[in-house]
Amino acid sequence: METTNLNAICPYFTMFPLDFPLGILESYSEVNQWVLDPFCGRGTTNFAARIYNCPSIGIDSSPVAVALTKAKLVNTKVDQIVRAAKRILSSKTEPVVPDGEFWQHAFDKDVLISICKIREALLKRCDSETRVALRAIMLGALHGPQSTNNPSYFSNQCPRTYAPKPAYAIKFWKERNLKPPKVDVLNIIKKRAERYYGQNLPEGCGFVIKGDSTTNLAFVKAKRILNKYDSKVKIIITSPPYYGMKTYIADQWIRNWFLGGPDVVDYSTKSQIKHSSKEIFINELRKVWNNVCEISSCDAVLAIRFGAINNRKVNPRDIITESLKGTVWEIEKISSAGFAKKGRRQADTFSNSNKEQIEEIDVIALKR
Repeated sequence: METTNLNAICPYFTMFPLDFPLGILESYSEVNQWVLDPFCGRGTTNFAARIYNCPSIGIDSSPVAVALTKAKLVNTKVDQIVRAAKRILSSKTEPVVPDGEFWQHAFDKDVLISICKIREALLKRCDSETRVALRAIMLGALHGPQSTNNPSYFSNQCPRTYAPKPAYAIKFWKERNLKPPKVDVLNIIKKRAERYYGQNLPEGCGFVIKGDSTTNLAFVKAKRILNKYDSKVKIIITSPPYYGMKTYIADQWIRNWFLGGPDVVDYSTKSQIKHSSKEIFINELRKVWNNVCEISSCDAVLAIRFGAINNRKVNPRDIITESLKGTVWEIEKISSAGFAKKGRRQADTFSNSNKEQIEEIDVIALKR
């Protein structure tokens, strides 16, 4: 199998392991069969489809998710990425730089100027595969742990998978007298380009749609794509947000800022699946399964990884079973996916080590 480094280009706290979609594709896929993920997140399903030489479509409401998924489907080379970054950084433009105590503590002044130069250039034009790759490299390097020997991130000490909230971060840095590092932005880009785009991969072929999978619009766009190829989706592999998990946009606020969003935390949940009650959430999922049906083949397979978070006392099996009722999807089997591993599953975001972990499940449903 080809290298899977590219799948780790930007760690994302809601990611499911690559083994899950790879296992489904090994069991059900054939070359050139279309694969869909209506909650594509960081693009793990789409990357797995690329490894299996299958074209794919990803849908997600998060700009970060869309940017990362696109980057896992592009065909570009290390030297092209480095040249693009070098051209941008050598330009004489004076970018707009966010101000405030958080930004002063989070990034060295010159590093932040370089980040903003690249941000503005990519916001003006990001229509080439090389720039799509550069954008994802920047997203992955924006924040993370400091390293004195071999820096890989631009920021002061931070988590890799989510952005810290400003007040907490400022207090944390001040108490420990932590200063933002003066790193070589271009060198970090080069090292990351070599790691993620320096290996041979099957030719990428796929499309990513920014949209809400509970509505029709995203699937109208998907249908247009499929019609061009006279095809339908054969395999759907996905992991919906667990019931009660609503902060996945706010927790990516620095990456959202890089993509053109505000330089403050946005706590709104617009364009996200509704979590106001278990019944509403189930109905939202049912809308997605019905929308998926409209663009899938008569023998399509739906594979779902699902679990729960500790502050919502629900049974994941009951939620998925109920959501599939009244649809064309008939459950073939439900099996244990084990328990959330640290840093790799959605449940881990909300679970503390003293709380009991909730077993996750894998559901296979067939179109009838």
